[in-house]
Amino acid sequence: MEVADESVSMGESIHTPARDLGKVGIIYGDIGTTEFTCTVVGALEQGDYVQVYHERAGWVLGRVDEIKRKTNLTLDKAQALLKGHDVDVEEKVSAKIIVIGYRDEKGLLQYPRTPFSVGSIVYRAEEDFIKKVIGIEDIRSTGAYIGRLFRYRRIPIYIDINILVQKHVSVLAKTGAGKSYLTGVLLEELLKHDVTAVVIDPHGEYPSLKTPAKKTKAHEEFGVKPRGYASKIKIFSPDTELNKAKPLKFTLASLTPRELISLMNLDARQYLIPLRKAMDLLRTSKQFFTVRDMIRVLESEDSPALAPLISQLEYLADMGIFARKGTRIDEIVEKGKLSIINLRGVPPDIQELVVQRLSIALFELRKRNKIPPLMLVVEEAHNYAPQQGKSSATKILRTIASEGRKFGLGLCIISQRPAKVDKNILSQCNTQIILRVTNPNDLKAIGNSVEGLTKGSLEEIQRLPVGVALVTGGNISMPLFVEIRPRETKHGGESVRVV
Repeated sequence: MEVADESVSMGESIHTPARDLGKVGIIYGDIGTTEFTCTVVGALEQGDYVQVYHERAGWVLGRVDEIKRKTNLTLDKAQALLKGHDVDVEEKVSAKIIVIGYRDEKGLLQYPRTPFSVGSIVYRAEEDFIKKVIGIEDIRSTGAYIGRLFRYRRIPIYIDINILVQKHVSVLAKTGAGKSYLTGVLLEELLKHDVTAVVIDPHGEYPSLKTPAKKTKAHEEFGVKPRGYASKIKIFSPDTELNKAKPLKFTLASLTPRELISLMNLDARQYLIPLRKAMDLLRTSKQFFTVRDMIRVLESEDSPALAPLISQLEYLADMGIFARKGTRIDEIVEKGKLSIINLRGVPPDIQELVVQRLSIALFELRKRNKIPPLMLVVEEAHNYAPQQGKSSATKILRTIASEGRKFGLGLCIISQRPAKVDKNILSQCNTQIILRVTNPNDLKAIGNSVEGLTKGSLEEIQRLPVGVALVTGGNISMPLFVEIRPRETKHGGESVRVV
């Protein structure tokens, strides 16, 4: 104890911070260069940032990864307390600190090469020091303002939009943790910066971006104002009556017979040849043909064996997804605007078709520079690019994930089940935004895909409050917990009240 006291007094006399930050602990026990333990003598919580002076490196930043309270309360003493006896209980609080590092004279992030001195004082970190070491910059001209550093509301967090589009992004969370709300924040920022985007919206959650939110105290605290983006939003849907949108139609000419067979989940060996003959016959006689035209040709064969094929074609005809004239991509994609593909009420197999055909068209036209650079946002991505099982859209989404950055086609993957999303796609997402996740398989998938994530941070993901996310990648050099700013627009993903 005497040695510790001597070290403390030396630190106070020579290495006191520019202003009084408040002491929160003293280093003790075994000390490494990447982590250490300190006693807690002040108000300190998991996730707080601290700074400690190192004799060679100078001031070094750390983060509280874990806090423990140790006591001498035994079973016998606990029983005595229950009986009303006076019992002396000693308790000590300690914290495990993960060393983040310091900036050298070249501005590079470095770790100390030798351990800290035992007895060194641990201070609450200055906000300017946190920003300097982590590399948090105010890039509002090219950045998406998503919120403030958790528990440090004076430190705004921006994600570089160029990196978002060029290197893809994933938003992962369990149901009800706020992924649709956060995606709405990202879309507001894309609209604000005139970034072209297309959103696959299976549940009709994003047309609410047209409507301003109700002003709250949180808007003032985060420095944002309610507003709507009606003039910059276009909505398309295969079901125009339900979703009050412009029609989204495809032509049969854009599909091969094999793709059509796959869509109908029929045996290609049995039905591919008659379907190809029918389509080839119609192509020679008509510039445009419909599903009903194909049905008439097949019915003229008068073959009972074709009944399942005709029945599936009847189903497709009733869906109304195919027309003589399809929706042009240049109608959907308009520079600086957001196009929402509202698939609410559309059957899953038709949703897959829409995602596949639209993704192929966007990729091919972007390769030829026929449409502006854009971000493709895919909600419920585990349905269209599953890790197990089949989806007609998986192949093209993999291609966009691996090659889209070369052509200015970004991909945003959103899912409540990270473990069920195709790993080839998820691994290509350079920026990852993770809200509360509790499923063990999903946590394992996140732990395997996020660099620099400690065991304590992974456990913290399970307890995150709604509206707080772990952000990593892109211009964010290390995992950060961020309190997401309030939406400027109305949130369209609220749960339905039953009682």
